Amino acid sequence: MTTETLAKTPLHALHLELGARMVPFAGYDMPVQYPLGVMKEHLHTREAAGLFDVSHMGQILLRGENAGRALETLVPVDIIDLPVGLQRYAMFTDAQGGILDDLMVANLGDDTLYLVVNAACKDQDLAHLQKHIGEQCQIECLFEERALLALQGPKAVDVLARLAPEVSKMTFMQVARVRLLGSECIVSRSGYTGEDGFEISVAVDQAETLARSLLAEAEVEAIGLGARDSLRLEAGLCLYGHDMSSATTPIEASLLWAISKVRRADGERAGNFPGAERVFEQQQKGVARKRVGLLPQERVPVREGAEIVDADGTVIGQVCSGGFGPTLGAPVAMGYVNASHTAVDSDVWAVVRGKRVAMKVAKTPFVPQRYYRG
Repeated sequence: MTTETLAKTPLHALHLELGARMVPFAGYDMPVQYPLGVMKEHLHTREAAGLFDVSHMGQILLRGENAGRALETLVPVDIIDLPVGLQRYAMFTDAQGGILDDLMVANLGDDTLYLVVNAACKDQDLAHLQKHIGEQCQIECLFEERALLALQGPKAVDVLARLAPEVSKMTFMQVARVRLLGSECIVSRSGYTGEDGFEISVAVDQAETLARSLLAEAEVEAIGLGARDSLRLEAGLCLYGHDMSSATTPIEASLLWAISKVRRADGERAGNFPGAERVFEQQQKGVARKRVGLLPQERVPVREGAEIVDADGTVIGQVCSGGFGPTLGAPVAMGYVNASHTAVDSDVWAVVRGKRVAMKVAKTPFVPQRYYRG
C-alpha cells in the first residue's frame, strides 16, 4: 500500500503536527513513534501517562434482548451473566477451536453490548457476526463514527478525573457512559499496557479536541505503536496475528483463564461455541505445544520468527513476539515451544543470525501489572 491508499484515523493531522514517524499498520497510516523516541515513550507511560490513538480498531454495538445469548454462540465466554457496567476479554473461535480474533465485550445496559475488535480483523469480524447472529440481534457498525483513545499509566486517572471526576471511582474492567468536554463517550478502565488507565470511545468529530485537551496536561505524552508493543510485551499480553491466530487454540495460547468457568466442559452452559469439542479435549489431554514467556540470557533482542532449539539443536518451537523491555532493562520474548519444555526455568535457545542465544522459560507478565482493582 502507498501512503495515499492507507486509511487515516481522525487524529492523523495531529500526529503529523506532533512530528510522528508514520508507518503502515493494519491498512492505516499510524504513528510508530514521536520525537521523544520509543524508549522514553515507554518509560513515560510506566511513570506518568501516555496517550495512544487506537482509532484503527473496530467498534461494534449489538442490540436486543437476545444479543448476549447470540454472542455466546461465537465465544467461549460468559456473556449472558455479564453485569451492566463491566466488560470481559473474549475470543472468536472457529470450528477447529482456532482463534479468529480476540476482543473486548462490554454490557452498556438497555440490552446493548459494546465490542472492540482488532483493526486487521474488523471487517471479517463484522461479517462473522452478521452471518451467524445477524437475525438474532441488531448489529451496528461504528467504524466510521467513533474514534478510540487510550490514556495509560499511573497518572491517567488524575488526568481524566479533571474532565470527569466520576472516573476515579471506576475499577479495572468497569465501563460507563461519561461526558468529556461535552461529548458523550464510552469509557472503560482498561488497556493494553499492564498499567492502570482508560480507553475512551469518542465521536469522530470530537476526537481531536479531546486528544489536544489530554495532551495539554503536564503528565501526558503522545505514544506510538513502538512503545505500545514493548509495553504490552512486558505485560505478557498477546497480539493477534503474532501470539495467536486461527492456527492456535486458546489452550495452546495459554488462554484457558479467558474461557469462563460456566462455559467449560463441566460448566452450566458448557460448550455451544465453535470448536468446543477440540478445546475441551486439549484441556483434558494436554497439547503438543504452548505459548510461554522467554527471557534471553544475553543482551540480544530475539525477534518474532526466530527458531527455538533444545540443547541438542533440535527445533522445538518459534518466537512469536520479542524485543527489548525498557522497564525490565533486558530483552523479553514469547514463543511456542514443545510441551516438554514449557516448565519455568527450562533452558532453551533462540537461533539469531545463525548463532544460538540462551533463554529461559519464564512466567509472564515480565513486569508486574498495575491495574486498579479498588
